Amino acid sequence: MSLGTGPDRWEAELRSLRQELQELRQEQREMAKAIGELVTTFRSLAVHLGIASEPYARRQGRAESRDVPGFG
Repeated sequence: MSLGTGPDRWEAELRSLRQELQELRQEQREMAKAIGELVTTFRSLAVHLGIASEPYARRQGRAESRDVPGFG
């Protein structure tokens, strides 16, 4: 298949780039989900091994300078 010159060629290139961008965005979403699953797994392992205490939540009225439990 031969692409023409001028606007037809540019339109085909733009379609191709848009498709590639959609694929990259989908891969990003999948990677973000996988990273979230890894974080959850590592937190569970840390709690299980006694390295960190969970769940951690800042309590109101606590001094900000106090050390935060968990990974350090």
